[in-house]
Amino acid sequence: MLAEKVLGKADAPVTMIEYASLSCPHCREFHEKTLPAIKEKYIDTGKVKLIFRDFPLGQRALAAHMVASCAGPVRYFAMLSILFRDQAIWAQAPDGLTAIQATAKKGGMSPSQVDSCLRNEDLLQGIQKTAEAGNKEHGVDSTPFFIVAGEKVSGAQDFKVFEEIIERALKK
Repeated sequence: MLAEKVLGKADAPVTMIEYASLSCPHCREFHEKTLPAIKEKYIDTGKVKLIFRDFPLGQRALAAHMVASCAGPVRYFAMLSILFRDQAIWAQAPDGLTAIQATAKKGGMSPSQVDSCLRNEDLLQGIQKTAEAGNKEHGVDSTPFFIVAGEKVSGAQDFKVFEEIIERALKK
């Protein structure tokens, strides 16, 4: 298993786990529309920590997840944002590798860094094991999939759905 990718304070009272595929349009929608509100109200205030877990659907998504991991812990979430933003480009381009390299360049990675990253067998297996564990332990079979304070939430839900669960958990 790979090191957890955490956004927020490690000791936040509420844990939110997200399983997502970088090629999933609903995951992109969550990251662009719902996550900013969750981040502002709960993550930035120390109430929630978000743990992002890779659940790639397909080979291009797997490559994109690898590239995000290779960006390093400091740039990881910024690279995720870039990959989600440009999803329609790299996920559907005739030449997937060139498209992923171009997208990664926007996050500060060179084509040779991307190539080296995509040859990292340990990283590949780590991402696959994370996805397998999500399926086995939590029944994850589609994305996005969340576990918020122990409660499972499937699909790109509205902010209010997450707000309700988080507020309930904070009152406990």
